[in-house]
Amino acid sequence: MLNVAFPFAPAGPDAVGGAEQILSRLDHALVETGHHSLVLAADGSRAQGMLTEVSHPKGLIDDSVRVAHYRRYAGVLNALIERHRPQVVHLHGVDFDRYLPEPGVPVLVTLHLPYTFYHVDFNAVSRPCTYLHCVSETQRATFPPLPNLLPTIENGVPLTITTPCRNRDAYAVCLSRIAPEKNVHAALDAAKSAGVPLFLGGEVYSYREHQRYYEEEVAPRLDEYRRFLGPLDEKSKFSLLRRARCLLQPSLAAETSSLVAMEALASGTPVIAYPSGALPTLIEHGRTGFLVHDVQEMAEAIGRVSRIDPADCLSAAATRFDLARMLQRYFDTYADLANGRVRIHAPSASSFEG
Repeated sequence: MLNVAFPFAPAGPDAVGGAEQILSRLDHALVETGHHSLVLAADGSRAQGMLTEVSHPKGLIDDSVRVAHYRRYAGVLNALIERHRPQVVHLHGVDFDRYLPEPGVPVLVTLHLPYTFYHVDFNAVSRPCTYLHCVSETQRATFPPLPNLLPTIENGVPLTITTPCRNRDAYAVCLSRIAPEKNVHAALDAAKSAGVPLFLGGEVYSYREHQRYYEEEVAPRLDEYRRFLGPLDEKSKFSLLRRARCLLQPSLAAETSSLVAMEALASGTPVIAYPSGALPTLIEHGRTGFLVHDVQEMAEAIGRVSRIDPADCLSAAATRFDLARMLQRYFDTYADLANGRVRIHAPSASSFEG
């Protein structure tokens, strides 16, 4: 089995992006269950299986840099397929169409991002045995009917605790890519208005618009009570979430899912979010968090968040965001594609062999 990451950011358990984290979970599960796992990713990635790293551009990323890097990435991918003959290739990048492998091996593409983020005519993807799937029904509803769109596989997260922390600290957290559509400066404004500290975790990638957003909208709002921590490793992220008053998620993007919202709830931490994309399907308003529409409403919700029972958050996560269920759905899909069955069957012991 060969998992292929987005070529411009490291993959692994400590990755900022949800796609890279899902890839890491799959890689770990493949190895743990005795399958042969191959991973192609940017340098700086981590994997349990056999990792092939491709050095990614470290400076400003523009169109000319992208084109050259795609050509190189595609060459490495096709060489890996020729050498190792995987049964299935699983692509995770928003730019998957730029390095689709040569015809032959079945390809699964997970659409981790909103429909409008993909600069590709999906009906024009003519490579044989290439199949797509969404990560939520909310996302799927935004896609046109496609003959190669398989049933949805919803994301899942690990449950790292059995009893939520009751003695929580005063701070709120916001964990995200630092990009305009993530709107993290609204979280800083809401926390300041509510009079609570905020820890902002995430990464500013080497895109001009992301760097400008950080410099113009985020950096001026930082002070001794509202701090930018940069990217966090998995251990630090969960430690921060478990003791937080709440997670703030003022995203303007049509979120297809939200691993960080799921992880917060799995830590017993309520989520206060804008109703963007699939977020209203993840957060039970008044029970596991609050759905708000602007900075003022977010600040007011911070003041009410103590009414949320952390046990309800943990219970919802355990019931709805089961990591084992997600992994089994992927394994079943791998087995179907490897055996020429383009369908999702009921959960069972997978016949996929790597």
